[in-house]
Amino acid sequence: MADGAFGLSRELERETAPVWAKVKDHVTPMEWPAQAALIHEINALKKTRDAVILAHNYMTPEIFHGVGDYVGDSLGLAKEAARSKAKVIVQAGVHFMAETSKILSPEKTVLIPDLRAGCSLAASITGADVRLIKQRYPGLPVVTYVNTTADVKAETDICCTSANAVQVVEWAANQWGVDRVILIPDEFLARNVAAQTHVGIIAWKGRCEVHERFTAADIAEMRAAYPGAEILAHPECPDDVLAASDFAGSTAAMIDYVTARRPRQVVMLTECSMAANVAGDVPEVQFIGPCNLCPHMKRITLENIRDCLLNMQFEVTVPEDVAERARLAVQRMVDLPPPAVPARYDMIKARHHVAVELI
Repeated sequence: MADGAFGLSRELERETAPVWAKVKDHVTPMEWPAQAALIHEINALKKTRDAVILAHNYMTPEIFHGVGDYVGDSLGLAKEAARSKAKVIVQAGVHFMAETSKILSPEKTVLIPDLRAGCSLAASITGADVRLIKQRYPGLPVVTYVNTTADVKAETDICCTSANAVQVVEWAANQWGVDRVILIPDEFLARNVAAQTHVGIIAWKGRCEVHERFTAADIAEMRAAYPGAEILAHPECPDDVLAASDFAGSTAAMIDYVTARRPRQVVMLTECSMAANVAGDVPEVQFIGPCNLCPHMKRITLENIRDCLLNMQFEVTVPEDVAERARLAVQRMVDLPPPAVPARYDMIKARHHVAVELI
């Protein structure tokens, strides 16, 4: 009987009320009945299929808060995939994340709701490119960002995330006994890491189409319009953006910053849904634009998550020979003691004018 709020049954209203409380500033009352019904259907299907949903920080709020069993950055989600007892993993994210989950959990079925959910950064480099790089720089370790395909990870010595890139680069230089490290494929991450370490960095000209669009001029405009706002930037942004920000760090570091400090106003220079998702947990903080949408992340919807589970469709597989080599690089990163806190990119104390060799 539809006698609850929004025309929902009282049972469905009670079930989804905690989700509505977190998404109400980002979902209209007109949209909510259909979304609430999909959330209920998906959560029931998860039990039937013995499945869990890994929802990246860039998923829309109704996915992030409504159906995500584990939420976070790409590495955190992959670790949860490996720890989970579920037989089926649904990756509410992009394709390289699903591959990473499969690499760490080869015995599980890994599904992605839309096979077209790619990544501009992952598409910027191939395994063949890495083989040529290694020929050009023999003896140097290759550190690869997790935002890459399994084929690229298979040519890699160790993976990293934005939260531990400085730590991994310094570990690799120490283990190989060298003073230079290849860090691919994100050019801006490499430049920002170089400013935090004495290890020389050789970089590739790959970029994230979300983060490369932010400029220092954007920050100047925000400071003029909102002088009290604290500005946070992701290390995939250009280095002058980080230098002009109040804080720079991984998605996990930005979340920690906001939840610990709870500033009155904050600007997050990253994908738009990130701020909307964090806002659900800190309602007293005002989140202000600008932000940029990731068209690949936005291919994932409640509807195709439901269809993915209903039809057990769009399985992600990795050839075993590729997975075995890629697993070594990912596992090396996983086995490193994590930083005490997610890395902050301190551009005030940074070593300025650090030369990065761009391949």
